[in-house]
Amino acid sequence: MASRSDIFLADLDLSTSVDRICFFSSDGHSVHLTDQHPALSSYQDPRQWKPSQKKLHLTVACSAALFASYAASSYSPGADQMSVYWNVSREATLVGITVFTIGFAIAPMCLAPFSEVIGRKPVFLASGAVYVACTLCCGLTRLYSGMIIARFFAGVGSSTFSTMVGGLIADIYDAKTRNTPMAIFSGTAVLGIGLGPLVSGFIAQYSTWRWIFYSQTIVHGLTVLAMLLFFKESRASVILHHKTKLLNDWYDEQEKRGVFAFAQGSEGVTYRIRWKPKDEGTHLSLQKMIARSAARPFQLLFQDPVVFFFSLWAAFSWSVLYICLSAVPIVFQTRYSFTASQATSVFASCCIGAAIATILALYQESVMQSLSGFRLPDGPEAQLYFVCIEGMLLPIGLFMFGWTCYPHIHWIVPTIAIGIATVGITMVYLAVFNYLADVYGVYASSAIAAQSFARNAMGGAFPLVTKQMYEDMTYGGASTLLGGVAALLSMVPWILVLYGPIIRERSRFAKTERQ
Repeated sequence: MASRSDIFLADLDLSTSVDRICFFSSDGHSVHLTDQHPALSSYQDPRQWKPSQKKLHLTVACSAALFASYAASSYSPGADQMSVYWNVSREATLVGITVFTIGFAIAPMCLAPFSEVIGRKPVFLASGAVYVACTLCCGLTRLYSGMIIARFFAGVGSSTFSTMVGGLIADIYDAKTRNTPMAIFSGTAVLGIGLGPLVSGFIAQYSTWRWIFYSQTIVHGLTVLAMLLFFKESRASVILHHKTKLLNDWYDEQEKRGVFAFAQGSEGVTYRIRWKPKDEGTHLSLQKMIARSAARPFQLLFQDPVVFFFSLWAAFSWSVLYICLSAVPIVFQTRYSFTASQATSVFASCCIGAAIATILALYQESVMQSLSGFRLPDGPEAQLYFVCIEGMLLPIGLFMFGWTCYPHIHWIVPTIAIGIATVGITMVYLAVFNYLADVYGVYASSAIAAQSFARNAMGGAFPLVTKQMYEDMTYGGASTLLGGVAALLSMVPWILVLYGPIIRERSRFAKTERQ
């Protein structure tokens, strides 16, 4: 037996058994402890959770993602009332959308990697509390400046429910079972964008703009409460660090009683034992770990070609939704003489499109295999085969919308076009999340945060210029321009299908994940 001063640091993971640890007194006699170890059942690999537990987390997380998207888009129907209340232009009022998306874009660049260090649950709860408080302030404020400031921090708080949910899904589902939860998440995120103006349009018409924010405060407050009560930590590395600390602290307590923990090492020698997380790299202080993690999304966005081009594709697709927030009321009120509430009802097509895309995503792979016996090759690029075709629905919908929104053509035709474009947007959104989660694994939240930054930064700017763009270029010309850009970017998945493995070989972060 080695000296009590010799400590052997053994590797610990979430599946390591600690039942074979032996205990000896200070004089070398074996000791039998009635309480062998502290309870470790809660320190389980999240991918081994019961299906019911995974579904509970998925339901609450996707609900939060839906309400976060709803918060982004529900603002515009109350803009006319707010502009009258503060005696400012409608464009100045719409800055509330832009500052929300700026907060939505910037915050995950720090919060998502921060969650990879301290865990998902604390970040969800803290950011959720900020969102609820700031949304309440939006409803209570008497000042235009107060609304702008509150909207920015509401965007900061709600941002984690868009970016980190993808990371949570990657935490608890492996690549083979991830498509269904990712499809549900993507569908609910896009559904929220359509649901926002649809619901808040009626709230603004039959109540006041303040209740747009009061209703969100109530609903999201209940969602954050559900997270507090039912969520468990899902980040495996954080769970492992907590498990390691619990065991080592317990061993320290036993040593104060004169009982020492030993394990058998190589060549039959027993060592006084402590645990360290398996595969733990060079020890860094918490401050340095957070600083390194905070820099990672920016490195991925600007140095990794996969993340950069996927972010560009997702950013443009998401921008189309924000363009719709301003373009739909303009088009349907001027061309079809719709009232404000009738115009916002058109956003039901976004909701229907998101629902159709979700159902399509759930069943497309199994249907393909059952009909033809075709089996998709393994690898992350398998996530992109379908979106190579489905992504074309976005430019098709844009072209169709631009050249059918005329009084002599029934309003249902451009409404259907919006639904078609939404199906394409949802499939792009799903493909981006699935591919980044597969390729970057432990860095999934950072990669998703990087594309979220680009997506929301671009999307938030468009409501400020949509009216001028559609008036100067005509409805058909503006939509044709957008459709052309969408068609060009729809080549991104084709390039990755053909050259994805070669491109990934050049990625430092993708290599780290493979190793």
